[in-house]
Amino acid sequence: MTSALCLLTIEDLGQLASAIRASRLVPPFTSLAVRRYVAEGMAGRIADELQQRAATGSEPKHLADCLEILCMDRSQRPVAEDLIDLVWTGPEAPGIVNRDTSVVVRELFQSARESVLVAGYAVYQGHVIFKELAERMDQNMTLHVQMYLDIQRPHHDQSSASELIRLFAERFVGKEWPGHRLPDVYYDPRSLDTDHGKRASLHAKCVVVDKEKAFVSSANFTEAAQKRNIEVGLLSRDKVTARSLSHHFESLASHGILKQILLG
Repeated sequence: MTSALCLLTIEDLGQLASAIRASRLVPPFTSLAVRRYVAEGMAGRIADELQQRAATGSEPKHLADCLEILCMDRSQRPVAEDLIDLVWTGPEAPGIVNRDTSVVVRELFQSARESVLVAGYAVYQGHVIFKELAERMDQNMTLHVQMYLDIQRPHHDQSSASELIRLFAERFVGKEWPGHRLPDVYYDPRSLDTDHGKRASLHAKCVVVDKEKAFVSSANFTEAAQKRNIEVGLLSRDKVTARSLSHHFESLASHGILKQILLG
């Protein structure tokens, strides 16, 4: 159960800690007394929790220490506005400033130092979209790039899965990838099932760079999606989110749920 103290603002935490440390607020803690330092709607819960802690042996100086630590922790946390950007493709409305999808993707590729994970449903004109990533990969020989892509079985097509994979690999190397070093490419075998009822698509669309930044978007890796369609996404600089996203894809690959394509 979440402590009521965690719901207080930085200002309320600071005022409460100062009042207890200066003995302006002392046990027994009452809603009426606490109301001078926190919002009225929170006063009863805060008073009950402080009194409960005091009854179990916490001295006022220890309560003040606890409140000050909470206040310090809260003040050092980055706010959501510093961690997340709205990323937009399409017409802009007056007075609204957003970041463009193609620009964000290009900047992410150019900034990569150690690893890049790309997941996408549709790739078209990849030689343009992946230009910065391919150049970065050729320049940095230790940069590891993983791509999780969808292989689509054409309607009513009964070709073998191996043939469709071969054709996909040829098109990817010959037309979509502009660099010399090739990324590791994975696919979902279920996408090639001849039984339409069992077929599934790798529909995720995201980029993770160095397990530090993650971009999740509705936009495919096509010129239209990156520059013209109405698409929306979020760019996160939260490392926990980036690592969790990478771990999920890598786990699917390590357990054989997603399989690697031999590009040659």
